[in-house]
Amino acid sequence: MPGALDGIRVLDWTIWQQGTSASAILADLGADVIKIEEPVSGDPGRGLLTVGADGLSGYFQALNRGKRSLAIDLKHPKGRELLLRLAAGADVFLSNYRPGVAERLGIGYADLCQVNPGIIFARASGWGREGPEAEAGSFDILGQARGGLMSINGEPASSPKNVGAPVADQGGGMLSVLGILAALRHRDRTGEGQEVDVSLLGTVLGLQSFNFTTYFLTGQVPQRLKRAGPIPFWNIYAGGDGRHFVIGMLVDRGWPDLCDAIGRRDLLEDERFAGYAGRTRHHAKELMAILDETFAERPAGEWAELLNARGIFSALVQNYDEAARDPQALANGYFVDVPREGGPPVRMVNTPIQFSKTPVHIRSIAPELGQHTEEVLLEAGLSWEEITALRDDGAVGPRAERDDDGSS
Repeated sequence: MPGALDGIRVLDWTIWQQGTSASAILADLGADVIKIEEPVSGDPGRGLLTVGADGLSGYFQALNRGKRSLAIDLKHPKGRELLLRLAAGADVFLSNYRPGVAERLGIGYADLCQVNPGIIFARASGWGREGPEAEAGSFDILGQARGGLMSINGEPASSPKNVGAPVADQGGGMLSVLGILAALRHRDRTGEGQEVDVSLLGTVLGLQSFNFTTYFLTGQVPQRLKRAGPIPFWNIYAGGDGRHFVIGMLVDRGWPDLCDAIGRRDLLEDERFAGYAGRTRHHAKELMAILDETFAERPAGEWAELLNARGIFSALVQNYDEAARDPQALANGYFVDVPREGGPPVRMVNTPIQFSKTPVHIRSIAPELGQHTEEVLLEAGLSWEEITALRDDGAVGPRAERDDDGSS
């Protein structure tokens, strides 16, 4: 069954994670994603966190699933010509190289527009299109730091802490997909291509949208909070078995149900907790201390089940092993086994978008370097003789060795 983006071709000139995660999602949605790699070692992410005798990298597999690999030396004049030839028939050119790199190679937006005015030139950048540091390099952790996220993460007495998952990279990839889809819709209406830029900095700021709006309204700089925060009903608690669970309630109507659930109806008569402000601001610490003592009497799982039965939203804190076996995740197909020729399938996280008519599908594991070079060039109209000549000339790969000057 074709995906929602069946017929869309993406030239994916990305490395590492931010832009690469965007093109992986586009591939899952049905786009034909051609990963453009330099001919010797390819994407540096290929060698990151490899495991087992076959040397598979979970990092590279997750970010490059479902793509085809084309090895081209873009510093070679004939390599550049090939890229422009492919761009003439492509819908999207995606890059996460720093602004200016594509332009110096002669494959910037202005160059691609000459062969394809309708192409979408998408860039996953570090700091955005404008400003004095637009061409500076960046990685996920820098975006988290500069965008304020690290300043509110961690315990109050500890150092600032980055979020354990690469939220700037992955969030930036998702926003890039959104921008690309919007640009494609605009092209459908007008025939016009355009540039799309999503930065790590902008992504981190966007993830904290209401936090910043509150800061602008109040002038108060948010600080790191103990536990999950100062509100008893939006916090983390420990059960008697040492496991943790969370309560997430934004409405006040659950207060009597909570008192019933924990066997403390006497709290309904406690003047300290008579109003919402008393429970969430003036006497929040005292209430949390009572809840801590009460929740220590039973296992965390029992509390989560009991509270949810009363309509008080609760969930166990799960590690990766538990989340990977979560019945809800399994029922929705959030994890899939992707076939691998000559070996066991590779389990991955599926793109978690559910369609009724064009389901998301991971078509294959990540490609070997240059695996589809001949296939893609034949589709572009080149003959075997032309491809052989280009390979002999060093314009396409893969190549076993680097050039004499060490460049790729």
